[in-house]
Amino acid sequence: MPLTVRTITDSDIDEVAALHVRTWQVAYAGIVPAETLDGLDPAVFAAKRRDRPRLPDAATFVAVEDGAVIGFANAGPRRDGDGGELYAIYVHPAHWRGGAGARLFEASVGHLREHGFPTMTLWVFEENPGARAFYERMGMRPDGTREYYTPHGSTARLPEIRYEIRL
Repeated sequence: MPLTVRTITDSDIDEVAALHVRTWQVAYAGIVPAETLDGLDPAVFAAKRRDRPRLPDAATFVAVEDGAVIGFANAGPRRDGDGGELYAIYVHPAHWRGGAGARLFEASVGHLREHGFPTMTLWVFEENPGARAFYERMGMRPDGTREYYTPHGSTARLPEIRYEIRL
């Protein structure tokens, strides 16, 4: 079956949570402390997704291929200002560079445009050149803002930079 992108359903949550954990463990190896990555639990991710209230004007999309969820993206109102934000976009490592990321990105941009957001931002680890290259191919650019992310239960300070695109 060809790759499709659609809105998440409740029946997708466990699969999305497992994909989220696996992608973090592969993509952030050498960036996020190993003990943090080793401690990630798909059941915890799924419970948080089920319990988190949905933000107005926010959406989660899933990329599905051959009946399996191979990626997801969340987008909605920006957490630190005006505009929209791509909160997360993850594709299972076995499917990197296969087009799912671009399709999820485009679905997120379309959703934010439909809701009247003039821009979209996202945060990315400074030490993640693969993701940064992807965002730049999609037309995003760093806006000069830099902050630090500290994973739960860790003292690590991981530099993140903010990217932006006009919609």
